[in-house]
Amino acid sequence: MANQSVDILSKVLEQSAKLVEEQVDAQLSKLNEMDEDDLDRLREKRLEALKKAQKQKQDWLSKGHGEYREISSEKDFFGEVKESKNVVCHFYRNSTFRCKILDKHLAVLAKKHVETKFIKLNAEKAPFLTERLRIRVIPTLALLIDGKSKDYVVGFADLGNTDEFSTEVLEWRLGCADVINYSGNPMEPPTVKSGKKFTKVEKKAIRGRGCESDSEDD
Repeated sequence: MANQSVDILSKVLEQSAKLVEEQVDAQLSKLNEMDEDDLDRLREKRLEALKKAQKQKQDWLSKGHGEYREISSEKDFFGEVKESKNVVCHFYRNSTFRCKILDKHLAVLAKKHVETKFIKLNAEKAPFLTERLRIRVIPTLALLIDGKSKDYVVGFADLGNTDEFSTEVLEWRLGCADVINYSGNPMEPPTVKSGKKFTKVEKKAIRGRGCESDSEDD
């Protein structure tokens, strides 16, 4: 039975290798058939794509992307959200330790995902916003697309319910909301340090009055 399984596996690998080889041969053949004008047009197309990507990146940087910044008021919030398609806003409180944990991970992701703006706002200085966005637990990440709140990361419930979650776990969670360009598979969450794997993102109702700390809410 074991030998049969090995034979089947060998045949599958052989077929896969043959398919890849055929695809490579087809690409090489296509390149060989190109004349100098075709190659020049291909180079120009790629160069134009690179220029467009660089221009887009510079536009993002000019709007405050690429760094994790604190904004001082609710008025600033509306201006920041209006000029960027994708925004992650951390509603924090100085006295809540878990906010500092999020700060560390968000600073890393802001540099990695320049396509998204990462900002933070002291919830105690934003009573109108916290009421409008129904922020009841601190910390909360408001994930906004095209000026509208699409999703929330409330406390650490979606991050493994642990203070020891990795930056990759938070990155995956943001990717599930499409607020960043996530290169991984949203259906395959990363493994947390405890060895536990997420199976889904649970949408928890936000309850309560006023801003509570995550630990108090738990």
